[in-house]
Amino acid sequence: MTLQYLSDVLYGTLHRGELMRQALEEMDWRGKENGNLKILENRRYMYKGFKRGVALEGNFSVYEFILEGLFRLQVGYDKGKIETGVLMLTSLRSEKSSYGTSRDLAKVEVEMLYPTISMPVTIALFDLGVPMTLDTEGGDVNGVSVQANE
Repeated sequence: MTLQYLSDVLYGTLHRGELMRQALEEMDWRGKENGNLKILENRRYMYKGFKRGVALEGNFSVYEFILEGLFRLQVGYDKGKIETGVLMLTSLRSEKSSYGTSRDLAKVEVEMLYPTISMPVTIALFDLGVPMTLDTEGGDVNGVSVQANE
């Protein structure tokens, strides 16, 4: 339910960071009662969410965050702070990529990183669409153009 809700909230949006934090707070993934979001004590590195031994980590801007995200989750696992993790990534990659689907690539990359990455992890690939923007200039296509002196 959490991942579907995040997809619904973030689909087509431009500024996803704050919306994701708000959605995770609504679902109690960022509350202090769930534990510490910090990956390392006395440092500012934090998971996106944490609940009942599961850490949420992710980046919806670039698929290549897979390496950093897996590393961040593995550190928490090795330190005994988490039991498992969910890595949330964009499924969008360059159309020129010769590596197949994002799903296939993620599977191969996780296998290649073993034994360095040895924790139980789920990778959730999101298609959040193209951000919708409003044309503030107006014009013939999106409305009527009005001059300042009219």
